[in-house]
Amino acid sequence: MNKAVNPKMNIQSSPAKRRKRVSLNQKKERIGWLFILPFVIGFIAIYVPVIFESIYYSFVKSQSVAGAGNIYIQVGFENYRYALFTDPDFFQLLLSNLSELALNVPAIVIFSLFLAILLNQKMIGRAAFRAIFFIPVITSTGIIETINIQASLVENMQNLQQLEGGTTGITQSATEQILQVADISRLFNNMFIGRELIEPVVGLVNQVYSLVDRTGVQMLIFLAGLQSISPSIYESCYMEGASEWETFWKITIPMISPMILVNLIYTIIDSFTRQSNSVMNFIADTISGKKGPDGYTHGTAMAWIYFLFIIIIVALIGAIFSTAYVFYQRREK
Repeated sequence: MNKAVNPKMNIQSSPAKRRKRVSLNQKKERIGWLFILPFVIGFIAIYVPVIFESIYYSFVKSQSVAGAGNIYIQVGFENYRYALFTDPDFFQLLLSNLSELALNVPAIVIFSLFLAILLNQKMIGRAAFRAIFFIPVITSTGIIETINIQASLVENMQNLQQLEGGTTGITQSATEQILQVADISRLFNNMFIGRELIEPVVGLVNQVYSLVDRTGVQMLIFLAGLQSISPSIYESCYMEGASEWETFWKITIPMISPMILVNLIYTIIDSFTRQSNSVMNFIADTISGKKGPDGYTHGTAMAWIYFLFIIIIVALIGAIFSTAYVFYQRREK
């Protein structure tokens, strides 16, 4: 006896829909690869050969042979041992760079978040203010940054010549710096705060212009994160009686915590690779031969040590913050 077949039971899950979902994901992946394809091609064709050549030169040493000119001989990790244990300046510069990083990176991230919150408020001329705060990002790159570095070097040389000549005509910036040290010293003494904090605070105050120059990209990332937060979340918090302070720490900070991590990593890499970075300039001088005949191989080893140094710091920061402090909003599938 034939059983009546329910037509609804006979309908299987449509393979067209499954193919459509799969093809949509594949389409997104293809668009992503198409977007980064120029970089991938350029990286493979240009940078990969240079990277392998750089690794090779970090393990060799130049030697002059009569009738054959300069040849390279394998020396193992001798160049790396020289950079870490023999060179008197390289390791000290690494440590000083790390101490500057510990002060500048939090200051840049906090200041950029502060600016982003201000520029996210509803006010007249908000777009103009955003453009004004982003202008330093454009003016602090390329030739403009080179001009600023050269101007600061000339100013320091003039101050040094005036001090060596016994004159008291110190420039206005140096005078202001001395006044800031004295003012902050008196302020800390009145507040019974340790004098160990005077130099870091004075250093940050004297670098306000540089800090503002380096907050434009981070500010835009924070603005994008703030604008992605749904207003209904804030409305529900206000209806429950939450204050602005509580909303900031309970809603705003957790929701933009992925952007905080991105800005931390971006600021760390930007600080380590800027043209004014002392370690970068030291490595460039070493490679150019100013530090001796083996400067190229020694400088190459220093560059790889510096690269690994940056990678380790970025990996530690990413691992610590991504597991403990970053909130990722989960969406229901």
